[in-house]
Amino acid sequence: MDAVSGESCAIATAVADATGGRAVLPARVRDLGRQPYEPVWRAMQRFTDARQAETVDELWLVEHDPVFTLGQAGKPEHVLAPGEIPVLQVDRGGQVTYHGPGQLVLYPLLDLKRLQIGVRDYVCHIEQAIIDTCAEWNIQAERKDGAPGVYVAGAKIGALGIRVRRGCTFHGLSFNIAMDLEPFHRINPCGYEGLRTVALSDLGGPASMDTVKAVLLEKIATQFGLALSTSDGALALA
Repeated sequence: MDAVSGESCAIATAVADATGGRAVLPARVRDLGRQPYEPVWRAMQRFTDARQAETVDELWLVEHDPVFTLGQAGKPEHVLAPGEIPVLQVDRGGQVTYHGPGQLVLYPLLDLKRLQIGVRDYVCHIEQAIIDTCAEWNIQAERKDGAPGVYVAGAKIGALGIRVRRGCTFHGLSFNIAMDLEPFHRINPCGYEGLRTVALSDLGGPASMDTVKAVLLEKIATQFGLALSTSDGALALA
């Protein structure tokens, strides 16, 4: 995906702030627990392909089993030494990243037409939700011009990889909470050689996934003007 400038994100954030956090559109939250990557990816595709104009948006929370995913712009040479961790070519934007236990992954399945925003604003709102979540624990996170995602003192704490089909989003964000960061040394994260990564718990934030989930969902709801409810229906991952 193209980089988003700090100036354009400042405009998008100002618009979100002007709403006063009003919840205006419904969205269902599904907490999938720990899952292998591919079944969740295929379920996202099916959901997006099947959705209609009246389909309620959803937010999927998940921790993945260890996996490297290579986006549509990904170059195999950025996968340095994967070892026992599988590498999966996927249909999101971006380069290579790592998912594993202790990392919170959020897949927003949103209708951008309904939200009346474009892709650039969508990316800005997601980044801002991560920044605002970090701020809950007095951790100063920021964007970096030319490199989508969220950083703390130059180290990446949150990554984005998205896909938009017929105006509807899938894939999403990963947020390092309390995880083993060693696998990031086996790749050039997001295509950048030597890019450092960091986890929230290493910076004095909580190690509790449930604690961070609650705050991140609140920030996402504020950014997009969503009224969240928890889905009690099972999700077919076969």
